[in-house]
Amino acid sequence: MVGTTSLDQKALQVDEIIPRAMSGMGVLIVNTVLMIVSCVGAVYGFILIDAAQGTALALPLIVVTLLYLCLIGPLLYGGLKVLRPNEALVLTLFGKYYGTLKEDGFFFVNPFTSAINPANGGILQTSPSTSTEDASLKMLGIPGGRVNAVNKKISLKTMTLNNQELKINDLLGNPIMIGIVVIWRVVNTAKAAFNVDNYEEFLSIQCDSALRNIVRLYPYDVSGDDHEKTLRASSQEIAQKIKEEIQSKVDVAGLEIIESRITHLSYAPEIAAAMLQRQQASAIIDARQMIVEGAVGMVEMALKSLNEGGVVNLDEERKAAMVSNLLVVLCGNRDVQPIVNSGSIY
Repeated sequence: MVGTTSLDQKALQVDEIIPRAMSGMGVLIVNTVLMIVSCVGAVYGFILIDAAQGTALALPLIVVTLLYLCLIGPLLYGGLKVLRPNEALVLTLFGKYYGTLKEDGFFFVNPFTSAINPANGGILQTSPSTSTEDASLKMLGIPGGRVNAVNKKISLKTMTLNNQELKINDLLGNPIMIGIVVIWRVVNTAKAAFNVDNYEEFLSIQCDSALRNIVRLYPYDVSGDDHEKTLRASSQEIAQKIKEEIQSKVDVAGLEIIESRITHLSYAPEIAAAMLQRQQASAIIDARQMIVEGAVGMVEMALKSLNEGGVVNLDEERKAAMVSNLLVVLCGNRDVQPIVNSGSIY
């Protein structure tokens, strides 16, 4: 793995190079025709030697045709490359970066070039095999029971990275479980191929690192302050900061982070029950506070209305008793039973 802080900037591959490429179909047709002609020429040369006619001409003819038929012709076929849309082929020539084919089509390039794909080391693992296939593959000495196929093309498609959920302490020190999904793509194949060892693994590790850096700056949840950003209430803003953090880390690998989203967020299992009780208590307190505030307002309104209308004149002691009774009625958890006072209130 290559760390961005320790990278020698002079050794970084920055720009992509467009290699010189010809039409693959034209080279395929011409080379095939020349191989057929070489085959016919070789046969004609052997006929001349067998007939003892034109030996001086036959020997060079046989040598040239066989050389093309057995060496040059097959070698030229090795320069033919086929690319589908959103695929790229990073080519090296004798250890030097030669260029990147990024357009779809059929091309012919220098046959001595070789393609590399560091994401899977040139090996692509296909879907898991069945148990019968596993046994057969193990007999052939292939570990893991998977069929490996060479894939030296770098995909330029938009891809999704879904890492495992991480346990991280938030700003308040509470352990939480959080998971993100990152949508990304390769935009610079030269950087992806040469600046990091494996750009997919590099991205995965940087996602975990960025997630830890951002999550520890925010609490999971707070009560009583609606303006403070939290992981639960400000998930969009937090996801945007995570995206920016990841992008700053993977620029060196030629990757573009299109979007990041929080897919899972919860307290760690060991504190989940306690935090649930705290949330319930907080909710009960908030509800009670709202009820009391409303009841006090209603009592004030009742006293003000009675006083302004001159309905009844109450001294301070009776006002206190009325306020107490109204608050009990308005704030109680159960329905009250009305009692009619048939006597004097004094």
